[in-house]
Amino acid sequence: MTDYEVRTLDLAGDLVATLVRLPAEQETRGAILYVHGFADYFFQRHVAEHFTAQGYDFYAVDLRFYGRSLKDGDTPNFVTDLEHHFEELDKATAAIKADGHEKLVVMAHSTGGLITPLWLEARRDHKVRALVLNSPWFDLAENQALKTVGTAVINVLGRVAPKAVIRNGLGSVYGQSIHRDHHGEWEFDLGMKPLNAFPVLAGWLRAIRIGHARLQRGLGLTLPILVMHSSRSHLQTDHTPAVHGHQDGGHDRLPAAS
Repeated sequence: MTDYEVRTLDLAGDLVATLVRLPAEQETRGAILYVHGFADYFFQRHVAEHFTAQGYDFYAVDLRFYGRSLKDGDTPNFVTDLEHHFEELDKATAAIKADGHEKLVVMAHSTGGLITPLWLEARRDHKVRALVLNSPWFDLAENQALKTVGTAVINVLGRVAPKAVIRNGLGSVYGQSIHRDHHGEWEFDLGMKPLNAFPVLAGWLRAIRIGHARLQRGLGLTLPILVMHSSRSHLQTDHTPAVHGHQDGGHDRLPAAS
């Protein structure tokens, strides 16, 4: 991404996040900030190029322990509280404002779609004009009984053994469906985004379930919000043509495994 600007955001505790920027070629109409999901980072050049063609400066943040922000010795994608990510979102928006932008729209995907509403609810003085959520992770894709029992177990295990492995990954169906070396069309760094994702750890999943509960109790957000999601999931199956959608005349896009 030699045509992109990359900035390091220094965080507390010698941690870092990364802010990627692609400026619009014409006079800017505002800025977009993209926030990724679990086992992910920003690599979707076509998204950035779409918005810059419309006159928006495009920014994307790789959160702590993700993508370009992952350092040797880090546990990939691991936090025990989603509020830890609020620091990098604060610093990213401060940098965007310092670039001269007063109009900011936040776009977020999957786990990023859970983190960003919680962040906006906590930051009442934010300058975000609108929020766009692409397949936000608002709940577990399990039956109610399993969610209830599983959450109780995770709540205990996540406190006493936060790095206990719940799953070794998310399966390779999603990764294979999008990577160009398999069944997809995109190129991304498999060190930053493995086809099977990274292990799901108890402390991280506990943080997710706490975030789910907070969101489901209701937030007081008043800004415009667009929520988009697929009508069907194929995450628990082997790779089939249905993973790519366009089945039975529909457009069943695979939701993110993050």
